This record gives sequence, structure tokens and C-alpha cells, in this order.
Amino acid sequence: MKFQVTALAMACTLSGVSAFAPHTPLASSVASSSSLNMVLGEKPKAKKLAKIEILKKNSSHLTNPLKESLMDTEEISVTKDAMQILKYHGSYMQTDREKRGKPKDFQFMLRLKQPAGELPPDLYRLLDDLSANHGQGDLRATTRQCFQMHGIMKGDLKTVISSIMNIGSSTVGACGDVSRNVMTTPAPFASPEYQYVNEWSKVFAHLFRPMTPAFSEIWLDGEKAASVEYWGKQVEHHNIDENMVKDTGRGIILADSTEPLYGDRYLPRKFKIGVTVPGDNSLDIYTNDIGCIVITNDKGELEGFNVMVGGGMGRTHNKETTFARAADHLGFVPKEDMMELMKSILASQRDHGNRDVRANARMKYLVHTLGIDNFRSLVESYFGKSVQPWREIEEFKYNDWMGWWEQGDGKLFYGLHVDNGRVKDEGDFRLKTALRVLVDKFNLFMILSPTQSLIFRDIDPKDKEEIEAIFADHGCLPIEQIDPLARLAMACPALPLCGLAQTEAERRMPSYVERMRSVLNKMNLGDEEILMRMTGCPNGCARPYMAELAFVGDGPNSYQIWLGGSPVLTRTAWPFVAKMKDENLEDTMEPILAMFAQQRQQFEAFGDFCHRVGADAIEAYTKTYTLGSVKA
Repeated sequence: MKFQVTALAMACTLSGVSAFAPHTPLASSVASSSSLNMVLGEKPKAKKLAKIEILKKNSSHLTNPLKESLMDTEEISVTKDAMQILKYHGSYMQTDREKRGKPKDFQFMLRLKQPAGELPPDLYRLLDDLSANHGQGDLRATTRQCFQMHGIMKGDLKTVISSIMNIGSSTVGACGDVSRNVMTTPAPFASPEYQYVNEWSKVFAHLFRPMTPAFSEIWLDGEKAASVEYWGKQVEHHNIDENMVKDTGRGIILADSTEPLYGDRYLPRKFKIGVTVPGDNSLDIYTNDIGCIVITNDKGELEGFNVMVGGGMGRTHNKETTFARAADHLGFVPKEDMMELMKSILASQRDHGNRDVRANARMKYLVHTLGIDNFRSLVESYFGKSVQPWREIEEFKYNDWMGWWEQGDGKLFYGLHVDNGRVKDEGDFRLKTALRVLVDKFNLFMILSPTQSLIFRDIDPKDKEEIEAIFADHGCLPIEQIDPLARLAMACPALPLCGLAQTEAERRMPSYVERMRSVLNKMNLGDEEILMRMTGCPNGCARPYMAELAFVGDGPNSYQIWLGGSPVLTRTAWPFVAKMKDENLEDTMEPILAMFAQQRQQFEAFGDFCHRVGADAIEAYTKTYTLGSVKA
């Protein structure tokens, strides 16, 4: 496995915070050397920057060559270099891969930034109108609790993005090598713990927002947005701007007046944060670069956070140096130190993450290479304090928060299942219209869930029946009528628009739910609820490697099968079968389910069973199994 020399040498040589000297402020905006080199007595070798690093450095903080490319009205696309910078502005250039011939129908996907998944009613009205007037007519809830809009033409990008910015929202940081949308448990309970989750997710989102003026310069002609980001206003009492640039002299703050945290090369790769309460793993907390768990005292007062680091899903087929990874427990940090600790983790990745091999650039590889103890020491060298031991908390459980719930303040919230996050009108299913009716009539505030569904909060109990009737009139089923397999399932968009997709995902997952249900029923396992996920490629956008059963695209109409993830999403799965053709789903799954039916322990979930017995035992059983020979 190829990692940076400084990181690998440190993992082999150093341990303990005392080994690290304070980091010297750098003349350039991104570290070219570090205290690690000084400790090791090595002279850092000058390396040629990777192309993407040169592009970021020469972009004038994410302005060029995007600005010039957008001004070219003769082309319906942007240049390849401009496309890379455009990601930081929240957009990907796409083309319909099912349309043959030239010219290509270049279009743009735009993703919003929605900390904690929040969607105010005015913002939904705007997105509804923009998708109808400038997109392909639908919206898609992502697995990171934000909406994205497809089918935007290049000439409409400025109208769409400026409209979103002027209403007090943003697309900044939805993509690119920066902190992405901050996830949370979507449950809007009125209890102190859940309120702290909501509040501090916005603190972290605002703390790590890119500061470059490129966004207003390109999309607002240099003017300020009509409204500031709504989440920033809600947490301004935390003095986030002051805390962002607070300099302890330990190398966190760079000599870059525009981007004091990111510098002109930003991070080595994307950076993901999640926040939750003890026991609530509705958001896949272990898949984040940083996971934060609220810790309160007996009075419900915030004491601080348990912090985990080094999770991530992306990998590459046939490249064993890339892998999915569940986060490690770093420790506990008091609330008054939390922003500085978060900055210290970001600086550790910024300065020591692998910028040479992009496939190994996520922080999970740095944590894996160093080990959690050495990584903790690295963080502490920026932090200037010791991270306290992890505090024991209750075991995590999974809940999608669908259906009706009491908030705890006299109001209700309602979770509506949305298959694979697609908000559309199609035949008798008219979810997009239903949402507009509800927002216009009740001014409802929505929260996007980590499982691509929707939660409506602050509902007056007297409105419950009318809301249920509106959903029924528009063909939206209550959770009691949703197959549990579908309720637990997730899939990424994949074909036809994703340029990385090797096969289908969103469009195929509904049929896999039906086919798996048929197999389970045939084997008298109809009561089993198996958490399944599907992606069209190995990059892991739908977090397949945490699922009990995952289908990961590895070719046209072909999938890897992954087994052994936890039903409460606390460990990664492992690959069992490669190149399973779509038509072989039933024959492939029946032997595995037969072994499960015969050898499971009482109340043992499918993922836990696979994890316990292991790949070798399952493979041996399937080799001797005769189709149709076993029923539960």
C-alpha cells in the first residue's frame, strides 16, 4: 500500500503527544513539510504536485478556469478543468449515457447544502419551481440529507444557483475537497440531546465553510446574497468566525487570508461529518471522517462529545489498497474545546493526507496507516491538549423514524418513505405535487433523512388526518403498507446520468426488492427484514458496505455481493461473490438464505449470522446445496 513517507514513518516510529512539536506556520497555504519531518530528522523531498492539486492551487480560490468557461456561450458544456472547480460550487456536469451519437446533451446536476437535512418551506417552494422551470421536473433526496436537481442547462446555472443563494441557502460545499453536508439523526425530538445535535451540526457546517469570494463573484456578480445562510444565523452566538481564525500557534491556521483553514489547495479529498445522540444510528455514523456523539449530564446539559474518526465507503474494484472502513473511537472532548478539536482533525488531514494518490486521499487511509493511537497523537499536536478517554454510551440501534411520532413539545412529526429518494410525479404517484400542497397549506418544515426519505416536523395534531388524506389522494402509501425490504433499502442514482456507474442501481433496486421478497416467501422466511443497498459502482454513495446485504455494480448487469454488515450499521461487510449476473440473483441468494434458515441462532439477524459464520463456511455450504431443497 502506497502512502506518504511522513505518515508511514510516523506510524512506525512515533507514539505519544510528546513526540510532536508545535507545527510551524507556513509561508505557503498548504504544508510542504511538517514537524514529523523535523522529528524524524528527514529533509522533505520536493514532489511534483498532482494535476488536481495544481489545478486547485492555480484556481484563484475556486474561480478559474470556471468563470471563463461559463462565459463561453457558444458551448453547452464547460472544460474539463472548469468541471473540476465547478464541483466546489455544488454541481457536476453530466450527459445521458443512453443517448447515442453526437453532440452530447451536456447538462448539470446541482446539489444543495442542507446541514441536518433541514428544508424550510420557502426553500422547497423555490426548488419545486426551479426543477420544473430549469431542471428535468423532479428532485432527488441524497444519502447525505440534501436535495439534488438534475437536467439543468449551462445557461440556467446562474439563475438557479443565485436564486438558491438569495433565499438564504447554498450549494457551496455540497461537492469538492471540502467539508460536505453535515449529517445528523433526522428525528426532531424536543429533548435537549436532539436539540444539541441540530445546533452543533450547524456549528460545524459554518466553521468549515469555504470562505472564497468566488461563489458570490461568479453567481451573484460580486454582490452579497439577499439573505445569509439560515443555519449560520441560527448559530451566530457561537462566534464561529472568530473561532475559525483563532490561532494557537500550532499550525492549524495557514498564511492564507482567504482560506485560513483550507489554503489554496483545500483538502486532499472530500471530508464528511455526522452528529447524533447515544443509541441513535439512523445516519451511519461510522461512515464519516468525523462522527460526533452528544454527551449530556443528568440535567440534560451538554458536556461535550464522543468523537470517532476515519470512516469512509469509497473503494476501487481490483485495487486492494482501497477499502471501505468503519470509524475508530478517538475519545471525548469538552464542548468548550470542540471547535478547536475539529479544526485540529481537519488540519491533520489537510497536512498529512495523501495528495499524491487520489484513490488513497481520504482521511480513513491516514487513520488506518497510523493506527488510532498515533493519529490521536497527531491530532493532539495541533490541539495542544490530550483527548480524553471515550465515554461509555448505550449501544447503537437503527431507526429510520418513519410514520407518526410525538416530538415532545405537543407537536407531531411524520416520516414518509420515498423509494430511493426520487421526488416526482409519475402516473398515480404524485409525491412532488403532494409536497407542494402540504407546504402551501400548512407551511410545513421538512427534514431529509439519511435514507433518502422525508420527515415533516412541527405538525399540529389536529392536522394529522388531513395530511394523511392528502398523501393518500396523491398515491403516497403510509409506512404500514411499505414492504420492510423496501423501507430498509437504498440505491444511488447510477445510470443513465452518473458518469461513474457501471450498471443500474436506482432503477433496478425496486425489482430486487420484489425478487428478494419472492425468494424469502418461497423459503418461509417472509418475516425477515434484511437491510439491502445497491450502487452502480464501487464508490459507495449509498453506503453499501455497511449493509447486511449489498449489490455493488462491477460491470454491465453485474454485481458483487457483500455480506455481513450489521443491522445497526456499526461494522463493514465483506465481498462474497463477484460478477453475479442480474438473472442469477435468485439462484445465488437461495443457498445463502438456506444456510441462514438452518443454522441461525435465535433472533439472529441475517447480517449478524453472515458475520458470525464467515465467508468460508458460507462458500462451503453453497457448493453442496441443491436448489429448492431447504425451507425454514
